[in-house]
Amino acid sequence: MSITAQATLPDHYSEEILLHPEKRGFPPFDLVRLLDTVFDPTRGCRVCVLIDFGEPAGLIKDCAFLGREGFDVQKNAHRHFYQALRGGAMEKLGMTGGELFAYKCTGGSNLDLDDDVWDTAGNHLSLDRDIYPNYDLILCISTFSATAPLTAKCKEFGFRGATLHGLNDVILNSGLAVDYHDVSADAERLRLALTKADSIEIDFALEDGRVLTAWLGLDGQEAQKSHGLCLGEKPDIANLPAGEVYFVPEDARGQFPMKYEDGTLGVLDVENRCIIRSTLIEGNQATIDAHNARLKDDPMTGTLGELGFGTQVLPVSGADIQDEKVLGTCHLATGRDDHLGGDILPTMFKKHENSTHDDILFAPHKTPNFNISQVRMIRGDQREVLIENFRPARYLMDALREGR
Repeated sequence: MSITAQATLPDHYSEEILLHPEKRGFPPFDLVRLLDTVFDPTRGCRVCVLIDFGEPAGLIKDCAFLGREGFDVQKNAHRHFYQALRGGAMEKLGMTGGELFAYKCTGGSNLDLDDDVWDTAGNHLSLDRDIYPNYDLILCISTFSATAPLTAKCKEFGFRGATLHGLNDVILNSGLAVDYHDVSADAERLRLALTKADSIEIDFALEDGRVLTAWLGLDGQEAQKSHGLCLGEKPDIANLPAGEVYFVPEDARGQFPMKYEDGTLGVLDVENRCIIRSTLIEGNQATIDAHNARLKDDPMTGTLGELGFGTQVLPVSGADIQDEKVLGTCHLATGRDDHLGGDILPTMFKKHENSTHDDILFAPHKTPNFNISQVRMIRGDQREVLIENFRPARYLMDALREGR
């Protein structure tokens, strides 16, 4: 690339910003710009906002939750989406509707939603009867991701939408403030750089000096992307913030570390695409025992359903929906993967509550006890380093610059 061409690059393509995303600046969040970019065309669309509560009937009526402690995600949804839509955004976008509904919190990532839903007047309604068939755009801003169930429902009922679970101020002011045409273009550049990979190898360096390696067989499949654009009228669900290249593994073996919610650290052994056991590194042995009991009781919970790579230059938000999109991070996911084109369906699990899609994110803030020392792609005779020490390697940085 010529010096002149480099000088015209947006600042987030400079090597300094690519390697230090915390230095990037962002424009103010603008709901009209976001929805117009992601959902063009919007004119003539009827839109609504879905939120979730443990006890939705009482909290959604007259927006009673606004006067209670907590519910930060739902309050952000009310202020920055529901009120903004009704305060002029719908008119500018040529949309109608703008209603707010609440459903019962699922309690797990990508579990199917109960059909019960309530409006702000306290009326008890049905998602299948009253919401899905009657709205063109559904914005789900919730505690847990609803991407998988809404992807299935949008194909059945014909709507478009977005899932924005874990919405917080950092996400609003960075991951949702970017130009999604740029996000889509960047995701496509990295998709092309990774597509048809035969396998991926990930080295994890532990504090005790051990290096664990996980091998994921991809069988030359086409890489997929989460790029945030839901254009036209084809039913689809965007996961926002977007910016990810992902695969559904055909096979997997080796080991990788796991940091549990209580801080316990374990080593997971993988054979034939499935986690078969966890072994304690440090922390609570009972946490390890509980995981092993779950794997024994319902082995599908240990099946690896996704390998993903972040493609965006973003700050850490504290919510995985954004943090897994950060360039230099990668994640694995266990459980259902039907929404990604995979073969793991909710009906294959012993218990409904086990049929989650759970991301395991590897990032400096999330897993400070171990480092991704290197990620390698093998594609035919090609062997490329993708990530080193949680930073994009030269191959990925060059791919982002191609054609600019």
